[in-house]
Amino acid sequence: MPVLAGALNRTKPLIRWSIGHALPRTLLRREARRGDLQGRMVVAAAEGRDLTGLFEEIRAAGPLARTRFGWTTTTHAAVREVLSSEDFRVGITVSDGSALGRLATWSAGGHLHPVRPPSLLAVNPPEHTRYRKLVTGVFTARAVEQLRGRVQEIADSLLDALDPGAPVDLVEAYCGLLPVTVISEILGVPRSDLGKVLSLGAAAAPSLDLGLGWRTFRDVETALTEFDTWLGEHLGHLRRHPGDDLFSKLVAARDDGVGLTETELKSTAGLVLAAGFETTVNLLGSGIALLANAPEQLAVLRERPQLWGNAVEEVLRYDPPVLLTGRLAARDTEVAGVPLPRGALVTTVLAGANRDPAVFPDPATFDVTRDGARDHVSFGAGRHHCLGASLARMEGEIGLRTIFERFPGLRVLPGGRRRETRILRGYENLPAVLGS
Repeated sequence: MPVLAGALNRTKPLIRWSIGHALPRTLLRREARRGDLQGRMVVAAAEGRDLTGLFEEIRAAGPLARTRFGWTTTTHAAVREVLSSEDFRVGITVSDGSALGRLATWSAGGHLHPVRPPSLLAVNPPEHTRYRKLVTGVFTARAVEQLRGRVQEIADSLLDALDPGAPVDLVEAYCGLLPVTVISEILGVPRSDLGKVLSLGAAAAPSLDLGLGWRTFRDVETALTEFDTWLGEHLGHLRRHPGDDLFSKLVAARDDGVGLTETELKSTAGLVLAAGFETTVNLLGSGIALLANAPEQLAVLRERPQLWGNAVEEVLRYDPPVLLTGRLAARDTEVAGVPLPRGALVTTVLAGANRDPAVFPDPATFDVTRDGARDHVSFGAGRHHCLGASLARMEGEIGLRTIFERFPGLRVLPGGRRRETRILRGYENLPAVLGS
């Protein structure tokens, strides 16, 4: 029997991958071939194709377009309504009592995951209300702004290490290292552990995506398990030796005398690392690519440097780090005049809402002077609005401004490759020459 039990346990990762990644990917590809709008969009995203035409097709089908998988929308007003409505919840699972749901429950892994409870991305009130109240007190705009000087120092030191005359992959040498170093300091990571956390963060980052290949899935699970173990040790260290870092403050945070449990603290750290790292990497890479290929926009920023903050908002609008997010209807409801039954899955396409001409005139044009650029929904809306929005904005502004001020002759070289992910958007690599 022990041999049989061991064999069954060894099959659990394969079952988790099959249910969570292989099956959805197969269904999406099949429906894409049949013309389903959502299937076509997700498959096209994984292939790095331009999605503008599909956004318009979905919008032309109505404020909520019916698909094989539920409903989807690229209409700005509908996206905001779904994300802000009390009639919708997060936490899309297959643990519904069906045979597939029972299999998913049986095969579930024991490690923490940024899109599973108790992660803020996957819990609803009342848990979410208590949890977010404690976390929000630490990740305030004021607390983040106190990091500005340090973020500038990190950006400067990374650029100091680059050879202006040699080709460089900016994702590897700058766009990735800047946010990971910042987030590691937020977590109070000792310098001796920085390399370990950098490697684990890079390996775990794809956990936010859908349709992973088997090898990537196994790498992600290994990294999440190792990160879970390291976090337990790190929490113990911070309790004995608290510092001024934001994570030490989170360890000590209390609401009516009650703080976060160890599991909730670990989940928060994992989410901050994976979400904050991956999305900001994409923001920086996309911003560099857009600006390097728009010299007239760079000229405007050199004449009016006060627009760098708005330029970041326009990058977020034009090429957001996250393509879409989903919600389930908690009860029978209605959105934009479309009735939805309890349990309906609505996919809100953030990148599509950011191209809605009803909100953004001439939406296909990248314009750093755009009025209302900040009206994008790249950080979501409602109770799940991104906690790290202030940090991402600040890192984006410093990271983009500093590299173009330091290297005004920066040129992006041919060969840049977009990520083959279905939800996260950005560059896998971005070759460039920094000198003129």
